[in-house]
Amino acid sequence: MKLTNKELAGVLLERFGGADNIASYEHCMTRLRVKVYNEDLIQKAEIKKTEGVLGFVEDETYQVILGPGKVNKVTEEFGKLVAATKGELDLKARAAEQKADLKKKNATPFKLLLRRVANIFIPLIPALIASGLITGFTKFFVQAGWLSGESQLVMMLSIIGSGLFGYLGILVGMNAAKEFGGSAALGGLAGILIINPAIGDVTLFGENLLPGRGGLIGVLIAAIFMAFVEKNVRKVIPQAIDIIVTPTIALLVTGLLTYTVFMPVGGFISDIITNGLLSLIDMGGLVAGFVLGATFLPLVVTGLHQGLTPVHLELINTIGDDPLLPILAMGGAGQVGAAFAIFMKTKKKKLKRAIGGALPAGMLGIGEPLIFGVTLPLGRPFLTACLGAGFGGAFQAYFDVATFAIGVSGLPLIFLVNAGEILYYTLGLLIAYAAGFALTYLFGFKDEMASEFE
Repeated sequence: MKLTNKELAGVLLERFGGADNIASYEHCMTRLRVKVYNEDLIQKAEIKKTEGVLGFVEDETYQVILGPGKVNKVTEEFGKLVAATKGELDLKARAAEQKADLKKKNATPFKLLLRRVANIFIPLIPALIASGLITGFTKFFVQAGWLSGESQLVMMLSIIGSGLFGYLGILVGMNAAKEFGGSAALGGLAGILIINPAIGDVTLFGENLLPGRGGLIGVLIAAIFMAFVEKNVRKVIPQAIDIIVTPTIALLVTGLLTYTVFMPVGGFISDIITNGLLSLIDMGGLVAGFVLGATFLPLVVTGLHQGLTPVHLELINTIGDDPLLPILAMGGAGQVGAAFAIFMKTKKKKLKRAIGGALPAGMLGIGEPLIFGVTLPLGRPFLTACLGAGFGGAFQAYFDVATFAIGVSGLPLIFLVNAGEILYYTLGLLIAYAAGFALTYLFGFKDEMASEFE
């Protein structure tokens, strides 16, 4: 019998050890992410078998794959059940206490950094997708001749779609400050320090400052430093004057260092990232595209792929478009092709139902249901899906396909691809579908692999 969202939330809460074992929880597009106090209380095998759970990832946060749309509703019910047992303020206090001591046994400094970066950008993804798609659809309607480029409607739609990208540094600064223990408002000021047009009138070291120089990298550096200053100043300032003195010192010190150090350093790092990636794609060509396309799905499995969001945004900020995203988007396409092959080859009705439910989301760029519900449990099809993605990635790299905004991969990304490259992106998508299908059908799947779908 299919569980309701409330019933599923209750089962998950019980198998995580109850409300008293929940340190914190949140959700992204497809996953309920839970931190606990006592890992020994988690019934991991039972969570994996729970009806409605598409997959389970053990990491610094335990990640339950539920799928797009459903995860929002289950998380809401999950929160209600937690709050019914203990207050929200108590939950936050315990989560803050736990956060300092929580260490993953196999964590590395690089993985921890990527996770923290992901935590900054994950909350922004819905806004980024919405803004990108509105911009993309508007351009499509204009190019198709359905709307006049000079009409008031197009002007309004363009403003709605592009507004986020003009002020993104403020939101990134706020999230970065919160992630590193500072005040969100001061983090927002770190973003304003860098994007403020007025700094173009300031001359330093014989040159005018360039608004936006350093991009999101500079914002991250400034916001994290601001949080560091705020926390340390607060330790020595009397409580009676803390609200006046602490933020003033934090802003003043960070502001001066931003214009003399953080913006130049952020710009230097940004140049290394963008020039390095562009050189890799240009010189590596087909090989680089194949490797990047084929290795993206394993990154999705760990959840660390969100750590690449600032890289995509910095490419757009620096060169005007993003040649990396179309290549990585082929990971999901290879997965879709593999799923079609399994669907055609298997005789197991349960497996067919699992694929049928996950395929629409996969074609729309949400790959986790297929990964954790189908190909990864089967083993070999996951590898053939990765290889299929590599062929699509090679094609995208060869034809220099790029997007003008970021969003979900798959079919929706068509509307974010540069106008003259839409056909190439679509062909690359079809190549990844076909390669993932062929490799899986011929070499990647036998029905006896699917014993757990009996």
